[in-house]
Order: sequence, then C-alpha cells, then structure tokens
Amino acid sequence: MRVVFMGTPAFAARILKPLSQAHDVVAVYTRPDAVRGRGRKTDPSPVKAAAEELGIPAFTPKTLRDEGEQVRLAALVPDVIVVAAYGAILPQAVLDIPKCGCVNVHASLLPRWRGAAPIERAVLAGDEEVGVCIMAMEAGLDTGDFCERRAVDAAGKSADELTCELADRGADALLVALDDLQAGTAVWTKQDESAVTYADKIAKGELNLSLDDEVEQARRKVLASSAAHPSKACVAGRSCTIVRAASVTDEQGLSASSDLLPGEARFASKRLFLGCADGPVEIIEIKPDGKQAMAAKAFGAGLQNNKQSGLAWEAVNDR
Repeated sequence: MRVVFMGTPAFAARILKPLSQAHDVVAVYTRPDAVRGRGRKTDPSPVKAAAEELGIPAFTPKTLRDEGEQVRLAALVPDVIVVAAYGAILPQAVLDIPKCGCVNVHASLLPRWRGAAPIERAVLAGDEEVGVCIMAMEAGLDTGDFCERRAVDAAGKSADELTCELADRGADALLVALDDLQAGTAVWTKQDESAVTYADKIAKGELNLSLDDEVEQARRKVLASSAAHPSKACVAGRSCTIVRAASVTDEQGLSASSDLLPGEARFASKRLFLGCADGPVEIIEIKPDGKQAMAAKAFGAGLQNNKQSGLAWEAVNDR
C-alpha cells in the first residue's frame, strides 16, 4: 500500500522502520524541529531522523489546516495515512484524503486513556495491564473504532520500557490491520463510551516527588518519568533526578528506615531511603544535576554528612 506516515517521538520512529519494510511509505510528516539551548540549535524529531536514514521524504508543516499543505498531501495519493503520536489533530479535510482512511497506533487499551499521555497515565494509575490499539481516525479525540488490540503486563515496568514494548506490539498489529484493510476484511469494534478515561499531557514538574506522596505514589512517579519529564527531588541539599526507586519490603531495609518521617533521609547499610507520607521509599539510582546517573550507594558514600541520621530531602518546585 502507498502509505503516508505521521509521527514524532521515538515511539513512532520505532513503528516507522518495520512499516517501511512492508509497505511503500511515500512520505513522513512530523512536527517541526525543536529549538534547544542558548545556541538555538535545532534538533529533528526521532521520526524525521529515522526517515532520513530510510531515505523517505520528511515534511514538517506547522499545521495541516493550511490548504496548500492539504493539496501537497493529496498529491501523494496515499492509500492510507498511518498516525502514531504525531502531536497534532488532523482536520477533516486530511482525514478524507486516503481511500482507505486514516488509522492511528494508539498506546492504550481503548477506551481507557484517550489522549496525549496514555502510557504515563496508566503507570501513574497503577494499571496492571496496558496495550495498543489500531484505531480508525475521526474528528473526535481517539473516539474511533479499533480493529486490532494487543495487551501487555505493566507490573514493575517503567514508561520508557513500556513505550518500547508497545511500539513493537503496535507495529505488529499495524501490519495485520493494513493487510486486512487492503483485503477488505478488517473487523471493527466500537469503543464502550461508559469506560472512557482521558490521559492529559504530563505537566512540567508533575512527576517531582512531594513530601505528601505516599510510597506507592512516589514509586509510580519515578516509573512514569522520562528525560522529558523527570522525577526530581532535593536530597541532602542537592537537586537530583530520581532514576529508580522501590518500596522497602526486606527486614534489613525496614529496620534501617521504618522510623523515617516525611522529609527525612537516611543513608544506612549502603542504601538510601527517603521518608514519605506513609513510610520509606528506597532510592536505587539517582542523578545529581550536572552529573551522570549513579547507584544510590555511590551517591550516599559521596555525601559529606553520610551519617545514619541528620539528612533531609525536600520537593523541587520547577513547575
């Protein structure tokens, strides 16, 4: 099939590669290059970088509501438009272009978690199962019927791990769906409107640890975090990103940390603990600002005041 692919982040780039091996991807649409740093350096999206590697033309319009952009897209004569985390809503004029319609690779088990951040919201909610759907696109936000659905176990997995896993599952499901579309055998399932939940974008600083967090909430924030949305805290006076954290369940760890109050920190038995609202959380890996990520053991050993008591932690307010 002649395919136009629309996507932006690494999740979408991971889908583009197997898609291009199975179908004729005639063009890629992605969000404009990001401008970063004091030097105003521009960085292409992961999808644009992947398209360049694959030799596929890449377009970066600011909007697809422009009539000229719609004419250029229609001139590509796509059989289908495939969308995966593109980052912009398609107007009806675009949805009407391909003869087989537009399909979306959406990283949730629809109708749960319609919207922009389905993986992160699923992790924050403690969902035991997550998944990906191939959905027919329409004017509403992720409201279309779906034809393929894949579920995976989410227990203990980070958002980054699930993003990779769901991209791979999504690519497999997409290829099945496109074969069925081409053959006219796709079977569509309507979403249950009574079960809808929405996945709002992650706000700046939303995943930072708070003194009001219970242990499970703090652990989920760390699992849901990423380079774009880190989980931060100020530990022993140092602003840090919390890379990995865990509940304390072993006897030695509980003995060393069970009396910690919210805002207290302790480095004991070569382990780092923070007091949350309902008990201690153990920090496994941590990244002080301006340094590489390191084991909590190395961070604790490097503290000038690394006694078993007397340490503190507090929230970082960068919203």
